[in-house]
Amino acid sequence: MRAAVLGSPVEHSKSPVLHCAAYRALGLDDWTYERIDCTGEQLPGLLDGFGPEWVGVSVTMPGKVAALAYATERTARAVLAGSANTLVRTASGWRADCTDVDGVVGALRDAGVEDLSGSTVTVVGAGGTSRPAIVALAGLGAAAVTVIARSADRARDTLDCAVAAGMRAEFANMTDPRLAAVAAKSAVLVSTVPAAGAADIASDLAHAPLVLDAIYDPWPTPLATAVEAAGGTVIGGLSMLLNQAYGQVEQFTGRPAPRAIMRDALTAML
Repeated sequence: MRAAVLGSPVEHSKSPVLHCAAYRALGLDDWTYERIDCTGEQLPGLLDGFGPEWVGVSVTMPGKVAALAYATERTARAVLAGSANTLVRTASGWRADCTDVDGVVGALRDAGVEDLSGSTVTVVGAGGTSRPAIVALAGLGAAAVTVIARSADRARDTLDCAVAAGMRAEFANMTDPRLAAVAAKSAVLVSTVPAAGAADIASDLAHAPLVLDAIYDPWPTPLATAVEAAGGTVIGGLSMLLNQAYGQVEQFTGRPAPRAIMRDALTAML
């Protein structure tokens, strides 16, 4: 059987390390997992050409919205997030899911965050990872979110997602002088922008006591460095990557993910 991660660029992806370690541990020695450079526009044609040996694909940027649209069935959380990072082959087509939600929840739980009931949180960015982050934070009980982005128009879908998930939502521009205060009142701040995207406001965002930075390459990011210098706690994107991969392995194989082995495989390559 075959699986792959689709994205562009995709050569930096560490997903093959996690999936291949899992397949070997599960005794699936004839299963493969590869990287395929693929944009959102190319995704439908690529998947149309896949044979029955393909069990599923992981989807990274920029194809997550296209993956949701391509699917013949969709989980509720993928619809709420408006994106899919997981496509699983079914008898009737492809099922879309968003295990990015698991990635955020799992990374926070690994850092000791179990319950955000009634709290205020912040999400930086309004791209494809911002909405799964919103869904995850809402699932942990967060009551209100500030979305920091370059424009209100760009943030609209993310704000709408927050409201649909049951949170109060407000927008702040990246040039807003209140950013340090916004970060300081946040129980958790999740940054979903590229490393350079948060560099200019890193010192303001570092007022948050706990920051989850979705980036893992390059690392450390300017934001991670600023948080550590300020005495806060920062969680890197590798923790998100690991936690979202568990669900993908389980959906592809139908078996429990060998979590310790996957974690060890990731640690061994650092």
